[in-house]
Amino acid sequence: MLKSLPYMFKTLWRHRIRTALTVTGAAIAMFIFCFVGSVQQGLNSLSQQRESSRSLIVFQANKFCPATSHLPEDYDRQIVKLDGIREVVPIRVFTNNCRASLDVIVFYGMPPGQLRTVREMELVEGDWGDFDKYQDAAVVGQAVASRRGIVAGDKFSIGQYSVNVAGIFESENRAEENYIYTHLEYLQRKQQGSSDGTVTQFEITLEDGVDADKKAAEIDDMLRSGPVETDTRQKGSFQAKSLGDLTQLIRLSHYLGLSCVGLLLVLLATTTVMSVQDRIREHAVLKTLGFTAAGVFSLVLGETVMVGILGGGLGVLTALLVLSQTHLAIAAEAVTIAFTPTVALMVSGALMTVVGSLLAGIVPALLAAHSDIVPALREN
Repeated sequence: MLKSLPYMFKTLWRHRIRTALTVTGAAIAMFIFCFVGSVQQGLNSLSQQRESSRSLIVFQANKFCPATSHLPEDYDRQIVKLDGIREVVPIRVFTNNCRASLDVIVFYGMPPGQLRTVREMELVEGDWGDFDKYQDAAVVGQAVASRRGIVAGDKFSIGQYSVNVAGIFESENRAEENYIYTHLEYLQRKQQGSSDGTVTQFEITLEDGVDADKKAAEIDDMLRSGPVETDTRQKGSFQAKSLGDLTQLIRLSHYLGLSCVGLLLVLLATTTVMSVQDRIREHAVLKTLGFTAAGVFSLVLGETVMVGILGGGLGVLTALLVLSQTHLAIAAEAVTIAFTPTVALMVSGALMTVVGSLLAGIVPALLAAHSDIVPALREN
């Protein structure tokens, strides 16, 4: 087959308009496959984080958007007295949009001394000293900074909130890079007019070996006599509840990715059949010159695979470039899913391209290989 590569390239170039259209279609199909897959990878990584099962979120019962959850801040003193509780962090949350959106701004207000103990992050710009020193200081996730053009030292404003950017951070958890962290007291003062009163939620870190579901039920039972009823869940469960129907929509998009692979198969098979029908006489001539049926089969199959790999590879590489540079994310109820273009996803896309090209080319290649020479040569 390697000796026939120049001939295959020449054939594809001779029909370059058809080749270009097929390559473009294959590229679009595999781009969508990788794009959809990256959202699913982001959702999976969100639920697989270790803290998803070792942390609890205490939220106001029967509330969904963070803007509607108001818990007494002194609940933390009661919760921390329970056995198996390592740390309780009061958190105030602000989001500019509770609905599903690709550009949501989410502020998390936390005590500065606890931020670095419950979040794994590293500053790539700025200084923690500036964050600790000023109450209106904030550290901004790299994804938000990239989308909004924010650098350390800037003042970032949205609505009534205006923070001084003390640093830009990165995290192994890509979803974290879509948040802005500031001081708890700053958000309380902006939302309530004072630094005393309520918080949106509590994040609880459990000791090793503690049954998370039992501890969640224990917390809700203890606080049931308080002024505000609570709903305590494992962090992963809380995030899934917050995302709601968006989670199901993302899982259903898996079928959109598979349909793109099907589109790739149909596209390559159709164009290859058209090519074989247009070149019946050419293939007959090749056989009279000594080409075997296997040789013609290899030629046709090789051309299909070349077009598929060229188009599919272009789609996969374009998806990788776009997703890695744009830092896309989708959020709902202040929970963010980062589009995650993993190596495994890209390898999967490349393998789908190769396998799809082979499957699409087998039947047309068999038709070309077993066509009768004499009737083909008699055709005008």
